[in-house]
Amino acid sequence: MCGIIGIAGRGPVNQSLFDGLTVLQHRGQDAAGIVTCDDGRLFLRKDNGLVRDVIRTRHMRDLHGNTGIGHVRYPTAGSSDSAEAQPFYVNSPFGVTLAHNGNLTNAAQLKDELFRSDRRHINTNSDSEILLNVFAHELQQRSRLSVDAEDIFAAVAAVHRRVRGAYAAVALIVGFGLVAFRDPYGIRPLVFGRRETEEGMEYMAASESVALDALDFRRIRDVAPGEAVLFDLDGRLHTRQCADTPIYSPCIFEYVYLARPDSIMDQVSVHKARLRMGEHLAEKILRVWPDQDIDVVIPIPDTSRTAALQMASILGLKYREGFIKNRYIARTFIMPGQKTRRKSVRQKLNAIDLEFRGKNVLLVDDSIVRGTTSGEIIRMAREAGAHKVYFASAAPPVRYPNVYGIDMPAARELIAHGRTEEEVARAIGADHLIFQDLTDLEEAVRRGNPELKRFDSSCFTGEYVTGDIDRDYLDDLARERADSAKLGRRSTDNAIIDLHNQ
Repeated sequence: MCGIIGIAGRGPVNQSLFDGLTVLQHRGQDAAGIVTCDDGRLFLRKDNGLVRDVIRTRHMRDLHGNTGIGHVRYPTAGSSDSAEAQPFYVNSPFGVTLAHNGNLTNAAQLKDELFRSDRRHINTNSDSEILLNVFAHELQQRSRLSVDAEDIFAAVAAVHRRVRGAYAAVALIVGFGLVAFRDPYGIRPLVFGRRETEEGMEYMAASESVALDALDFRRIRDVAPGEAVLFDLDGRLHTRQCADTPIYSPCIFEYVYLARPDSIMDQVSVHKARLRMGEHLAEKILRVWPDQDIDVVIPIPDTSRTAALQMASILGLKYREGFIKNRYIARTFIMPGQKTRRKSVRQKLNAIDLEFRGKNVLLVDDSIVRGTTSGEIIRMAREAGAHKVYFASAAPPVRYPNVYGIDMPAARELIAHGRTEEEVARAIGADHLIFQDLTDLEEAVRRGNPELKRFDSSCFTGEYVTGDIDRDYLDDLARERADSAKLGRRSTDNAIIDLHNQ
């Protein structure tokens, strides 16, 4: 999970890129970066940390140009070394820089091909650098001194033929403009829009529509699976389907947890989808637990609020805010290390005793992944005086790794893997546990866009939409993404880089 943004403007874009990345900060808090282009010269600033800490006023002064891209990162493939902060850059052909959200499932094969056949060197462990070099190589195959839309469409089509996995990407090509493209399954989100200024039309692509809203861009639509969308330096828009057999299969976990509720993704309002998740979950409680003795429904902030409010309404129960959240603690789901996550739960949330004392409480969360957060919160509820603590998850049990860019690395780290729902309840200390049914979750999202016939629900089912995942791959991925490996590779490098196009 990362956040990407690209703007083809008619005036300086550094402030807009900064503001857009700040809005997308929830998608990654490990690293941030911006690159802009001015008169054939690229200016880059990236490092580990939050957007506001990485890109200071002194850096903004150096980010010249009317075109640029940006990225916020949290680590999955590769490491959290600052050398792997994005965007990445190659100087041939023309000068290309790219930001990527997702995970390539054939990265090892591609890296070998790039070295042996394409004669390209990969300098990091990041699959995003691999994606950039594949795109740049295919663009170079056109063997021209300048680039046009046809060349770029052909290069993206070649990327689709070579690359497997999930990728939503924005790339800046010196002398041409911006290109945004999405894998043939549309696993990771990407949307684009425009705004009219006195100088002319400006275009923007981003991971979520909320970034467009914040910058007064009007959403046009989502980038379709397999599609490439080009914004040239003359303010013209070009689009083309570049995949032979695109199959719409967006990641359903985006709607459960990753996206902001005020975003619209693949024509589905995230807020309304979460309302429907609460509706389905309440109906399940009425169906399978009619004699429940719940006194109050309490959400675990923030992503479960919408579902919990709808549940309380349908069940005819009180809805109360029982936890106060510290806004200055990062999202625990994307923190490396179980001890770090466990400690941060206590720092992030504090219980209001009056809402728990002597009551049977139903805690509602968006999902249960490792179980660390759920177990700590249940203990907090008991310490606050709750008589019984029930737990409801707006998502089904997460039992399998996600290989498309979400940090669910090894099955052994997932509390529901190999356990029944009753065993999970005991493991986290709940008196009763209710999970959403997968069919209800998919219906909650699909009701917003009936064209979504299929989803990537692999973390619930173990069925991977790209069809290229086997046991060996999962074992290798678990070793690569292990908490111990991620923590052991951290770096504190800090640098600003100016790139010159000769």
